[in-house]
Amino acid sequence: MSRPIVAFIGIGLVAVGILIGFSVWWTRGAHMELSGQILKVRLHPADESSAIAILDFRFTNPADYRFVVRAVRVVLRGKDGAEVEGDVISDVDIRRVFDYFPALGQKYNETLMAREKIAPKHTLDRMISARFDLPESALSERQAFLIRVEEIDGVVSEIAEKRP
Repeated sequence: MSRPIVAFIGIGLVAVGILIGFSVWWTRGAHMELSGQILKVRLHPADESSAIAILDFRFTNPADYRFVVRAVRVVLRGKDGAEVEGDVISDVDIRRVFDYFPALGQKYNETLMAREKIAPKHTLDRMISARFDLPESALSERQAFLIRVEEIDGVVSEIAEKRP
């Protein structure tokens, strides 16, 4: 190949690379996904064969658009890696649980609920609670809890517990 053709191809590749980089930079705020971490996990037996998990967490909406919650799920990843979905407890019922079991402490944050709107570039502290048909010991021996938040358009964000 001649030198001018190689130079022309090189300039063309650089131009395409710049265009791709610019388009990625331009749309960086359009990605709808929550990021966050689970701050505190509280467990309490409901009876011999079931337990309640209360998760306090912090999350951020890094997008340039409002995130509207469709559904929130709590999943337990057991020590064997199997995932078990818990039954989410409503805000009214979890207030009663806190009243009935003072050993749980106080309710620090509001419950993340369906139809809640998270503003762009905003960070919030929330909680979610769920009942599992497993004894408290199975919840204590878990690999991690996962909070799955589904956006109104179907995007699912996952916030995973980091265990030592």
